[in-house]
Amino acid sequence: MSGASRTQRLFGSLAARVVGMSSLWAIAAFLVVGGLISSLYERTAQSGFEAVVRAQLFNLINAVTVDKDGILRGVPDLGDLAYSQPLSGWYWEVLPASANTTGRLSSFSLGRARIADVPEAQAPFDMQYRRDYRVPGLDGETLYVEEAEVVLDSDNHAARFRVMGNASTLDADIAAFNRSLTLYLGLFGLGSTVINALAILYGLRPLSLVQRSLAAVRTGEKERLEGRFPSEIQPLASEMNALIDSNRRIVERARTQVGNLAHALKTPVAVILNEAGAIGGEKGRVLRDQGERMRTHVQHYLDRARIAAGGESAIARTPVKPVVERLVRVVSKLNPGFRVDTQIAPGAERAVFAGEQQDLEEMLGNLLENAAKYGRSRIVLSLVVPDGSRFSVAVSDDGPGLQPEEMAEATKRGKRFDETVPGSGLGLSIVAETVLQYRGDFRLERSEFGGLKAELILPRSPDAPIS
Repeated sequence: MSGASRTQRLFGSLAARVVGMSSLWAIAAFLVVGGLISSLYERTAQSGFEAVVRAQLFNLINAVTVDKDGILRGVPDLGDLAYSQPLSGWYWEVLPASANTTGRLSSFSLGRARIADVPEAQAPFDMQYRRDYRVPGLDGETLYVEEAEVVLDSDNHAARFRVMGNASTLDADIAAFNRSLTLYLGLFGLGSTVINALAILYGLRPLSLVQRSLAAVRTGEKERLEGRFPSEIQPLASEMNALIDSNRRIVERARTQVGNLAHALKTPVAVILNEAGAIGGEKGRVLRDQGERMRTHVQHYLDRARIAAGGESAIARTPVKPVVERLVRVVSKLNPGFRVDTQIAPGAERAVFAGEQQDLEEMLGNLLENAAKYGRSRIVLSLVVPDGSRFSVAVSDDGPGLQPEEMAEATKRGKRFDETVPGSGLGLSIVAETVLQYRGDFRLERSEFGGLKAELILPRSPDAPIS
C-alpha cells in the first residue's frame, strides 16, 4: 500500500477521526490546565517569597534606631541563619538617608560588600517610600530587593533599609515544579489518551461487526447480518437484513420470469426454424436466417436479463483457474491446429471472481472463440492479479488484429470486420456489456504476437487473499 493510500485510509477512518479529535482536545486541555497550574504556582510562590522578604524588612526597621549623634544603632536578628552565611544570597543593609544620619549596618552574610541598587527613575518609590527590584548578587545569583526609607525620630534622622532575598532559589523551585508538573501531567495525559482511544475503539467495535457481517453476506458465507448489536445500530442491521431479503426476492422473481420467458420462446422459435427448413428455396433460406438471428438476439437479451438480475447478488463466487483450464481444454480440442498456452502469475491461481460462473464462462468463451476464428496458430491466455480487489484475464492471438479505429468500433453490437468468417458480430459486445454489469474494464490492444489482445479486468472476491 502506498503512502498516499495509507494517508487517505487513515483520514477516511471514523475511528481515526474520533480518536484524533478527542486526543487533540485532551492534549489542548492538558496544556491549558498545565499552564494554569504553573502560572498559579509561580504567582503563589512569588507572592509568598516577596511577603517573606517584606516581613523581614519590617523586622529590620523595628530593630534599628539612631542615637543622639545620628549614628545608626542596632543588632537585628531576622531569625534566618542564611543572613549569617557568607554569599548565601540573603542579605540586609541599613544606610543613611539624610545628611544628619551616619553609620552603616549590614548582615554578616554581606559584610563590607555592597549590592548595587537601581536608579530611582527605573524603580521609583511608592507613597509609603517603598520599592522593590531585582539586581545581580555576589555569587552570580539574582537578588530580589525590598527597600524602604524611614524617618527614625523627631529630629528627622532617616535611614534606607534594604532586605535582599535569593530569587534564583525561587526560580529554581518554580522550574523544578514545572518539570514535575510536565512529567506527571504528560504521563496522566498519555494514559488518559490511551484509555480514551481504547474506549472509543471498543465503542466502535459493533460497526466492525456490521462490516464483517456484510462482507460475509457479500461473499456468500452468510445470508443475513448476524450478531448482537447495540440499540443505536440494531435498527441499521434490521434495515440491512430487510434490504437483503428484498433483494433476494427480486433476484429470485427475476430469474423465475427469465426462465419462464426462455421456455415460452423456445418452442415458437424452433417451430419457425422447422417451417423455414420445410419451405426451402430462397424464401425458406431468408426465413431461416431471420429465425437464427431471432434466436441469437433472444438468447442475448435473456442473458442480459439474467445478468441484470444476478449481477448485484452479493453471494456469487467463482474460482477463476478451473474455469480457465476447462475452457482452454475445450478450445484446444475444437482447434487441434492451434497452440493454446496458459500463463498464470504466481498467486493468481487462487483468484476468485465476484460473480456468477456462467458469466465468466461466457466472457472468456467469447474471447477464446474470437481468437480461434481470427488467429493463425497460437492463442495465449494470461491470468494476473494487479491489486487486491481485481484480477485480469487476457487472451492474445497471432491473427491480423485490428487497427486502433477498428478497436473502438469492435464492441458495438453486430459490428463485423471480416464477413468471410461466420458469426453474428455479438461476441465482443456481449463481453463488453457483461463486464459493464460487473463494473469492470474491457480493453482491446495489439498483442505481442501481432494479433489482438483482449483483456478483462474483473472484481475479485475479498475473501480470496493473494500472497
